[in-house]
Amino acid sequence: MSSSRKSAPAREPLDINLDCKEYVIDYLERAFPTRQMRVFTDDTGAERSVPMDDENGNPVYNPQALAARANLIEQLCALPPITSALDGLLNHFGHDNVAEITGRTKRLIQASDGRQKLETRSTRTSQAEAAAFMGGLKRILIFSDAGGTGRSYHASLDAVNQEQRAHLLLEPGWRADRAIQGLGRTHRTHQACTPLFRPVTTDCKGELRFTSTIARRLDTLGALTRGQRQTGGQNLFDPADNLESSYACAALTSWFHLLHLGKLKSTTLAEFEERTGLELTDKDGVLRGELPPIQRWLNRLLALPIGLQNRIFEEFLALVETRVQAAREAGRLDVGVETMLVDTATIIDDTILRTDPVSGATSHLLTIEVARRKTPVSLERILRIAESHPRHAFLRNAKSGLVALQVKARAHMEEKDGTPIPRIELMRLTRNDYMRLADLAETAWSPIDEEAFRALWAAEAEAAAAQVDTETIRLATGLLLPIWSALPSDHLVVNRIADQSGQSWLGRIVFDDHVVQLYTKLGLDRAENLPPGDIVKSALGGRSVELTQPFPMAIKRAVVNGLPRIELVGAPPAQLAYLKSLGCFTEIISYRTRVFVPVEGAADILGRLLRPEAQAA
Repeated sequence: MSSSRKSAPAREPLDINLDCKEYVIDYLERAFPTRQMRVFTDDTGAERSVPMDDENGNPVYNPQALAARANLIEQLCALPPITSALDGLLNHFGHDNVAEITGRTKRLIQASDGRQKLETRSTRTSQAEAAAFMGGLKRILIFSDAGGTGRSYHASLDAVNQEQRAHLLLEPGWRADRAIQGLGRTHRTHQACTPLFRPVTTDCKGELRFTSTIARRLDTLGALTRGQRQTGGQNLFDPADNLESSYACAALTSWFHLLHLGKLKSTTLAEFEERTGLELTDKDGVLRGELPPIQRWLNRLLALPIGLQNRIFEEFLALVETRVQAAREAGRLDVGVETMLVDTATIIDDTILRTDPVSGATSHLLTIEVARRKTPVSLERILRIAESHPRHAFLRNAKSGLVALQVKARAHMEEKDGTPIPRIELMRLTRNDYMRLADLAETAWSPIDEEAFRALWAAEAEAAAAQVDTETIRLATGLLLPIWSALPSDHLVVNRIADQSGQSWLGRIVFDDHVVQLYTKLGLDRAENLPPGDIVKSALGGRSVELTQPFPMAIKRAVVNGLPRIELVGAPPAQLAYLKSLGCFTEIISYRTRVFVPVEGAADILGRLLRPEAQAA
């Protein structure tokens, strides 16, 4: 006896597109204007329009509008589906190579035969995915706020996968604390190497509106991180990236005035007011006293065409960077605490500047010798950068023999007439320099071919990798508030020096030419008892040093025949022979005898002048 079984019907293959097209179509069905309108004149004489109805009270539709809506829907439905960023990455790299920790319980995956299948995920799945990434089985990890902020993904010394993490911030969201929490997953203690953070944006300049919000909120976290804004922003953003800062607000005011004067090339005043709905002038054509705030201006720009957005943003960002660069060069740029990472740091001298009479807290001036290795840019990376800039150039300096890659930088802008100032960026082995394009011809940089550039860059990188730079830094630390006014006012930056052994010092850097001035203001000691080398550096830096011994006089910088000199002002005439015997020289200028100290060897001469007893001993 035999039995037969009916074969199960073949299952229809899945063909699912996860996009939001249906929402767009439904919106067009409801909101696309298709009603026929009737124009009438009201009691005030103004023309108005109302929807038309037929004799039976039924709405009348415009056939051209109906046809336009149907054609638009047809075109939208014919477009290929837009894959989400998450699914696009999974499909590109393969599900077997990517660990996904996003919190979603189901996902569509593509099998080896090309068919789709629905996969169910659980909490254990996320744990297994995290273990696969940390174990080196999967080299790519995608995590979101919903599923992955409670774990650690850093290059732990206890993990198999100790490669450097390249952390791409794809969707930062609107909450800065959540963004920092996510970034902290790959940057933790007990790690083999620090991660590389990179925010991801597109060529649409309007997207800067969202990254600017994150940059601004990261800056506000300075209060939570004791002023160290690098802890909040992880060095992701430059002060010019915050489009709601005081520099950006001042730049926007300049942009409005340039627009009113017709100096901008991106748009005109009439076009801007019509497209954005912002009224910048009164009925007399005068610019209003209360201009739109920067938040409203940024939001209105998002409604403009992409090309117009980019042109306006380029001009606006040029004004912002001009102001930020000016503040940085003047030493007034507030960047919170700057961390200086060094290999080794050794305290050479510790001078107590002040002791608080109530609490006993002390203020110190530390002399720290730091050593750090250079981290040169590899040849492979600089060539990749060159490929991404079509108008690059390879340069060599005829004086130093060093090479650099020239790329185009964002132009600055004159605030008076809106004239753009073209700039270039010189990408060198360990730093980047910016200069005006017109100034390049006056330098020693000249073009070379790529083969010569490759050889010279590789030789520079090899020499720099084995080089250890050593320098001496003076850091005012401890209780700084009582002595804040005595510290130099032209460099208002708080620095933290940290070495690889875990030692760190927080304070204000005091340059050599400021030391004498600091001692004098605090009344710590008489100037003649200070190191002669510090007095020389202070005088050459343009700061006069008053002395009372061995006789009243002042040591200051003078320029004679275009060359800097060190002059002794107020030296008694009876001491001229003695000063000459120490190495000083005199010169009659405008019928007046002036005494100078040779710049070379000035420290030795001043040492014999200020401490004759040491010379006699």
